[in-house]
Amino acid sequence: MTKLKIKSGDLVKVIAGDHKGAEGKVVKVLREDNKAIVEGVNMVSKHTKPSANNPQGGIVKKEAPIHISNLALVDAKSKSATKVGFKMEGDKKVRFSKKSNQVL
Repeated sequence: MTKLKIKSGDLVKVIAGDHKGAEGKVVKVLREDNKAIVEGVNMVSKHTKPSANNPQGGIVKKEAPIHISNLALVDAKSKSATKVGFKMEGDKKVRFSKKSNQVL
């Protein structure tokens, strides 16, 4: 598995694909697939059979995973997309924004 620069809880912006320009919070990161699920972005319709939880069945809207390469972290300071770097702060490895040089 590869080291990813995006974690769940981060605010990201979609930089490529059908949902380009959309922003949202990362709900879950799927490391084995290099994908992430972003809140309110890449919504798909899923047809569900009637079950105990959903006796009516029908069509449910849910988020589908987006490839990590199509996402960029949003910098809290400048509110724009930024690259992520890693540096050592004392004996801890931390992520930092390459635009504002601020620890994330």
